[in-house]
Amino acid sequence: MPDSEKFVTYEVDSNDIAVVRLNRPKANALSKELLRQLGQVADELLTSLPHAVLIHGGERIFAAGADITEFGGIKEAVETAGVFHEVLNKIARIPRVTIASINGFALGGGCELAMACDFRVAAADSKLGQPEVMLGLIPGGGGTQRLPRLVGVAKAKDLIYSGRAVSAQEALEIGLVDKVFDPDKVFSEAYAWALSFAKGAVLAQGLAKKAIDVGFGGTLEHGLDVERLVFSEVFGTKDAQIGVSSFLANGPGKAVFVGE
Repeated sequence: MPDSEKFVTYEVDSNDIAVVRLNRPKANALSKELLRQLGQVADELLTSLPHAVLIHGGERIFAAGADITEFGGIKEAVETAGVFHEVLNKIARIPRVTIASINGFALGGGCELAMACDFRVAAADSKLGQPEVMLGLIPGGGGTQRLPRLVGVAKAKDLIYSGRAVSAQEALEIGLVDKVFDPDKVFSEAYAWALSFAKGAVLAQGLAKKAIDVGFGGTLEHGLDVERLVFSEVFGTKDAQIGVSSFLANGPGKAVFVGE
């Protein structure tokens, strides 16, 4: 594939952090080809897990949304929604901490991609939202489900019904983003946060993520059942042995985990 058609790239650096970059001029519109490449990257990361994942759209824009030029009739709509769900679910299932580094706009599908990550770090001048209603549509890439889980049902309805974009400050206040920085510091701060997780017990983080995400969609009783199973699973890891032994010998916070 020519470099001009390579819209998603990634590298795993010396800290075992996978930095995934979107680059589809001019606005990182999420075309089917970009999503296909993002899905391929997710598959590779799931096969050879790094210690953390950072998704970055560049200094100007995270992602403006789905590629409207690919919209068609009902058949195309079903296909587009299916591709979005498949790829963003792969991102969400990566059993490591995932962070979206957001400059500029994260709208529509771009906001849905950011919400598929565990955390969102945004520039102070960024804008986020689900503007699909302005086209007479609704979010189709997971927005109607992930947004209320992050900000609550009433606020999600407000944003989806109105289609308005929120500032980074409002996004922070309602829980849509987790940290806000000056635009030129977003990537470095997001990376530093990813590094703090990458140095920790990544297997335990991944299993905790599984317990939270699987359990959250059901009853409390179901969630507790999931937690019990995952709690027993984590005790079979070398990191658990290291962590307990280190605590008994040296106190808390001094274990050096190996990711096994």
